[in-house]
Amino acid sequence: MRDDDTMQQTVESVREYGVLVPGIARPREGGGYEIIAGHRRKHACELAERKTMPFIIRDIDQNTATIIMVDSNLQRENILPSEKAKAYKMKLEAIKRRAGRPSRNSVQVGQNFDGKSSREQIAENSPDSATQIQRYIRLTELEPELMQLVDEGKIGMTPAVEISYLKPDEQKILIETIDSEQATPSFSQAQRMRRLSQEGKLNDDAVLDIMMEQKKPENWDLKLPMDKIRKYFPRSYTPQRMEETIIKLLEMWMKKRQRDQQR
Repeated sequence: MRDDDTMQQTVESVREYGVLVPGIARPREGGGYEIIAGHRRKHACELAERKTMPFIIRDIDQNTATIIMVDSNLQRENILPSEKAKAYKMKLEAIKRRAGRPSRNSVQVGQNFDGKSSREQIAENSPDSATQIQRYIRLTELEPELMQLVDEGKIGMTPAVEISYLKPDEQKILIETIDSEQATPSFSQAQRMRRLSQEGKLNDDAVLDIMMEQKKPENWDLKLPMDKIRKYFPRSYTPQRMEETIIKLLEMWMKKRQRDQQR
């Protein structure tokens, strides 16, 4: 649970007004209660040094409890892609269990008794479409380092979904390449990696070749301020000669990086 600005605002509200919306809990078989909805409010109470908060007690089964808990979490304003992905997956699995379908059935083919897929059921009470929900659930197949890049906004949703189809060892290769190249894959690059993976041809070299491709907008041009680079060159150097020297130095730098990566 993140102690972020939103949590701090909740703590201040609890200190001033108390908990306005009760949490939901259910009795445990061995005694006591299990919180279904209200974990963040309970944490805010602890931070605000309040010893109690109101709860509504409901005698419900585990699958229904999971669905209520997920719905409560999805209502938060600031929810990370990873949190949304895990929440949708939990709700999907709970709906499947409640419907009595084997958990091994795929998302695409599973249908409930009313003819609606589990994803369509989730979408009925969600701001996301059934297709988008499927995309979020795919994100749970990402390695943690890649999922973190998605949460940080460094990898977009569409390339992340493509990457999620890579095998775990292939994803680890991509993580190493992202770190060495200081670049993240575009949608088209992620698509090509997925195709190569399906063909059994995705290896270190293939990932590096794809990731080393230059991504730039049309008519992209780099201009270096003369007042910042002039001090690095003799006074006799013309702008053209400076440019040639910079290109040569960059070529040497690139060759050194390639040698380092081969070690």
